[in-house]
Amino acid sequence: MNFTSRPLRFAVAVGIALAASLPTGVHAQSWPNKPITLIVPFPAGGTTDVLARSLAEPLARALGQPVIVESKPGAGATIGADFVAKAKPDGHTLLVGAVHHAIATSVYKKLPYDFQKSFVPITTIALVPNVLTVSAANPAKSVAELIAQGKAAKDKLTYGSNGNGTAQHLIGTQFENLSGVGLVHVPYKGSGPLTTDLLGGQVAMSFDTVTPVLAHIKAGKLRALAVTTAKRSSALPDVPTLAESGLKGFDIGTWFGLLAPAGTPREIVARLSSESMKIIQSPDFGKRMADIGAEPVGNTPEQMAKQIRDDTEKFAHLVREAKVTIE
Repeated sequence: MNFTSRPLRFAVAVGIALAASLPTGVHAQSWPNKPITLIVPFPAGGTTDVLARSLAEPLARALGQPVIVESKPGAGATIGADFVAKAKPDGHTLLVGAVHHAIATSVYKKLPYDFQKSFVPITTIALVPNVLTVSAANPAKSVAELIAQGKAAKDKLTYGSNGNGTAQHLIGTQFENLSGVGLVHVPYKGSGPLTTDLLGGQVAMSFDTVTPVLAHIKAGKLRALAVTTAKRSSALPDVPTLAESGLKGFDIGTWFGLLAPAGTPREIVARLSSESMKIIQSPDFGKRMADIGAEPVGNTPEQMAKQIRDDTEKFAHLVREAKVTIE
C-alpha cells in the first residue's frame, strides 16, 4: 500500500505544480476578455487624448475588443497615473503616459506611485514638439521681439501650461532662465482650457505641444514664434527653433507612450507591444500623425524603459536648476 501511495502522491504533487504554473499563460491566452480602457491623465481635446483615440480604434480591431478612452485629469497628470498604478494588472486598464510623468518624479516631493516601478512600459506612441505661441493680436513677430516686450512691460508676461510639473511648466522656467524675462506661470488642467484662454488673451503665451494649436496657427488666430526642440517641426517648417532664435542649447520636446500596471503578465505586455508597434509604424498612422504635427515612434518596452530612465535623470537636473518643487 505504501508502495502505490508514493507514486500517487508524487503524481498529485506534479499536478498541483503544473496547475500553479498555468494561470499566467491561460490568462494571457484568454486576454482580452472584456473592453480595454486607455486612461488619459488630461482633459479631452489635448495631444494625449488625440493620440489615445488615434491608437484606440486600430488597436480594438487588432485585439477583438472595444478600446475605450477615458480622461482622468488633474495634478499635472498624476491623478490618472495613480489610478492606473492601482488598477488590476490584467491588461485591461492602461495609461497613456507622457514625459510629464518622468518630470513629476523630481517635481513632486511625494507621489503615491513610483513611475519606474509601478508601471511596465509597452511602447512610445509619438514625439511631439512644443511650440512657443502667442495670440495673433500680440505685436511680437519673433522671440527677440517677445523678449523685448517682456523686459519693457510693467507687469510680467503670463504663460499657460498643462499643470504644475509638466513639460510646459519646465520649458517656461528654462525660457525665463535663458532669456532673462520674468514670467508668471498659469497652470491649467490641460490643453483644451489653456488654448481657449490663449485665444482669448487671458494668458500672453504658451509652450504647448503642436497638436492642439496647429489648426489655430494655420487659421491665423495664433502665431508660432519658435519650437522648443533641437530641430524644426515638420508641421511648422518655417518656424525656427528657440536655439536658432538666440536661446542656445534649448531642446525639450514631449513624448507620449503606453504603459501597464506593474505585474501585468509578460505575454500580455508582449502582445500589446507587438500590436501597437504594427499600428504606429503603419502608413495610415504615420499620415494621421503628420496631420497633427507628431512623429510616430513605436519602440520596444526595453527601449521605452531606457527613455524613461534617461529623461528622469535629465529632467531631475533641470528641476534642480529651476528650483521647481510641489508639495
